[in-house]
Amino acid sequence: MDVEIGALALILLDRTAGNGVRTIIVESPDRFARDLTVQLTGHDFLKSLEVELIPATAPDFFTEDTPTAVLVRQVLGAIAQFEKTSLVAKLKAARERSGHLGGRKSYAESRPETVELAKQLRRDGHTFREIPGELAALGHLTSRGKPYAVSAIQSMLEA
Repeated sequence: MDVEIGALALILLDRTAGNGVRTIIVESPDRFARDLTVQLTGHDFLKSLEVELIPATAPDFFTEDTPTAVLVRQVLGAIAQFEKTSLVAKLKAARERSGHLGGRKSYAESRPETVELAKQLRRDGHTFREIPGELAALGHLTSRGKPYAVSAIQSMLEA
């Protein structure tokens, strides 16, 4: 196939071709593929292997080969692709507006005073196991009100 299908789909197709599977049931046509080209190519590939693809929400969706059925598959596939692309664009715009471009903030970004204090304690000779207690005694606790774990201290000191 010329179209790159996800790794899970490739595993499915490989196992299907090799173990005699004759029917694949998917939740709905758009769960099979949200890209029109992938949907059509994947369906044609399965058909060439004589594997029947059946969406639980529309059992005849891939089995009928009338001109009308083909048109409906193409139109609904295009709509699914449009919806996916629109959703991705909306989520990206929302992340950009909020300033949240992914991932959790580092301790250096969220708690710079705590990080600086942990570094100072380490420079003063405190061990990784002593630093959480020292920070707690000075009022530097996690968002849950508990002393930091040793692994958190190590992350702070790597920054």
